[in-house]
Amino acid sequence: MVKQERAARTRRTLLRSAAAQFDLDGYAGASLAKISKAAGISLGAVTFHFSSKADLAEAVEAEGRATVRAAIERIEDLSDAPLRHLADLTLELARLIEQKDAVRALLRLERERPGSSAWTEIWLPTADELLQRAYEDGDLLPSAHPEIMAALIVHLVAGAEIVFRRHRAAGLPTPDSSVELLSRIWQLVMTGAANEPAPG
Repeated sequence: MVKQERAARTRRTLLRSAAAQFDLDGYAGASLAKISKAAGISLGAVTFHFSSKADLAEAVEAEGRATVRAAIERIEDLSDAPLRHLADLTLELARLIEQKDAVRALLRLERERPGSSAWTEIWLPTADELLQRAYEDGDLLPSAHPEIMAALIVHLVAGAEIVFRRHRAAGLPTPDSSVELLSRIWQLVMTGAANEPAPG
């Protein structure tokens, strides 16, 4: 039992270090040697748990996806109003981008590793459903068609990642967190798309 617990702790440490490394340096720039050094774990122990960099990247991606799914489940019952729920969803995604290495690593790895599935497959179906409900309920203007709004949502969430990475790369303090910025953007967007004042 002690051996199993130690192995589980080692695996968690490796996943955390790998997520940070993939997030910062990308798939090509990361190496098992760098990850083992950052984790303070021998290269032999790394390869015991993960046979290759690709194997480790897949585990990090799985961790990122699980984090996103758990967040979606947490906010599932926060609001019955579809637009409020949609806003909560996008703000939570921005929060994950800002706070979770595994989520940012997932985003970077899916761009850099052929065959990786898009993270939008995790949350976009929920957004599509909420937009359709809002449209059918008359909460959106007729011109704010769900397909157009869905494209806007994808761009807003992608923008949260771009802003975060740009400020971090430049060593600049972010004047507002990605979540606060996206919240203000939502207020602006909804004044032109919703039939009612912006939710919240």
